[in-house]
Amino acid sequence: MKTHLLSNILNSPCMANMAGGGVEFKVVKIHKPEDVNVILGQSHFIKTVEDISEAVVGSVPGAKFGLAFSESSGECLIRIDGNDGDLMTLARDNAKVIGAGHSFILFLRDCYPINVLNAIKNLHEVCTIYCATANAAEVVIAESLLGRGILGVIDGQKPQGVEGPEGVAWRTTLLRRFGYKRG
Repeated sequence: MKTHLLSNILNSPCMANMAGGGVEFKVVKIHKPEDVNVILGQSHFIKTVEDISEAVVGSVPGAKFGLAFSESSGECLIRIDGNDGDLMTLARDNAKVIGAGHSFILFLRDCYPINVLNAIKNLHEVCTIYCATANAAEVVIAESLLGRGILGVIDGQKPQGVEGPEGVAWRTTLLRRFGYKRG
């Protein structure tokens, strides 16, 4: 059974396309200032722009943000919203470079992703969150004749070791300073 299934997969048009060079893989960098957080995700409907904007404003009224959503049908436009012109431009420019249908990129200032993430994840049209970070990040893209898709995200650097007692003390102090309590 496994051999038959593997044979079907390897002989499928998708795999033949890959073997014939029909899929190209790319890594593109998310460009952003250090003081800006980013959320990258996938959604399935044009109302994503309004719903994500409302989620940000409703969660953190003073947050500055810029949002871009890439349509994958119809006019295939990059739809933009936000309340900060620089962040809106940043979102538009990064969406152009990523170029993956139904993807959205949200840049945040004066707020952290943790403040808006659940509101965004709970939107009916949001399918996936690839990352929510302040780190340097790269997006792994696959491109075929049909279009582009996001395979994943490289978020920050590799681990350099394992946390010890001093690291635990530093982390818990930091979280308490941010207002989070440990039970």
